[in-house]
Amino acid sequence: MRPEGVSPHALGNDVLLHELEQLHRTRHETFLYGSEEALKRHTLRTGQLEAEYLHRFPGRLVTAGRTRAGARAREAAARAESLPE
Repeated sequence: MRPEGVSPHALGNDVLLHELEQLHRTRHETFLYGSEEALKRHTLRTGQLEAEYLHRFPGRLVTAGRTRAGARAREAAARAESLPE
């Protein structure tokens, strides 16, 4: 087994964000075409890096549209737009 990579705690903020972007970009391909071991490693590493990001940035920007209430409001607006006048 290969090492798990650099500890998330040891990464600078820019590197941490870059690594997260790369993992998110490659997730779908890994899910569809990666081996079971590759998918497990990908999932583990993504979880480690996401946990570190949330630890460092607990007050990160959360947009209203990415909450349950925001999603419900979007759905309600879409339904209202589809109603005949």
